[in-house]
Amino acid sequence: MTRTRRLSLPDGYHFRATLRSLLVVRYDPCGTLTDTDFWLSARTPEGPGSLHLARAGAELTATGHGPGADWLVDRADAFAGLRDDVSDFPALAAAHPLVARLARTFPGVRYPASGQVFHRLIRAILEQKVTGIEAHRAYRSMMKHFGEPAPGPAELLLPPDPEAVAATPYWTFHPFGVEQRRTQALLRAALVAARLERCVDSAEATRRLTAVPGIGPWTAAEVVRTAFGDADAVSVGDFHIPNTVAWGLAGEARGTDARMLELLEPFRGHRGRVCDLLAMGGISAPKFGPRMPIRSFAKF
Repeated sequence: MTRTRRLSLPDGYHFRATLRSLLVVRYDPCGTLTDTDFWLSARTPEGPGSLHLARAGAELTATGHGPGADWLVDRADAFAGLRDDVSDFPALAAAHPLVARLARTFPGVRYPASGQVFHRLIRAILEQKVTGIEAHRAYRSMMKHFGEPAPGPAELLLPPDPEAVAATPYWTFHPFGVEQRRTQALLRAALVAARLERCVDSAEATRRLTAVPGIGPWTAAEVVRTAFGDADAVSVGDFHIPNTVAWGLAGEARGTDARMLELLEPFRGHRGRVCDLLAMGGISAPKFGPRMPIRSFAKF
């Protein structure tokens, strides 16, 4: 089954920067991204499918493939971030000169809302307490291990079936570079994946996610920001973001979670967006200590 839909893009829309959060770019067997083309496979309520977004000027063509084509194409505007309401953000951004400048510099970056909770949750759990390179290698290995061919011509793999993940012994994940703690969180999440996918909004998803042992506020925020397009979700507990916010908004080289939230309060409703703008603008606090080493749990 194939279905196509055409969408109009707002002035200044940034295709690549908007969609990159849906993928582990360069490591993702479930999707690809260029300046004008985006592919993503998905397990939808109507069955497996893949979505292709092709940009040509101010128009976006969405094409769905497979049993999940209708579901994916109906949500194509959400995947593309076109449901992200930024109408009130310029007034809030004006409260701080740096945020105001960054908002003017990156006006076309939107928050996608994929509706895909478990797929994004896998990545967030794998990213807990390790470097990005370690997490992304583990993600790619896991996708290849569990992946099945996705519908469509892009030769993608489908995200793992939660039932298959839940039925897998934890030692299977060790060669992926994932230790027992993160593996147990993955297995617990897989057991409740169906309930997580039925969440109607970011608040409900956050409550259900943080009720699962091994999933805290940081992981939940990473998920809902992309699955529900929640521009207010702040990754409390992150190693870098409190320092970045403290430095960017107050000139303080180090910050706590409490100080970060205090500084972000004037931007409530868009606090996560402010954090992302600081990152896009290359804002980072001074570094005083050694970098975290890249390890391989598969060799332990």
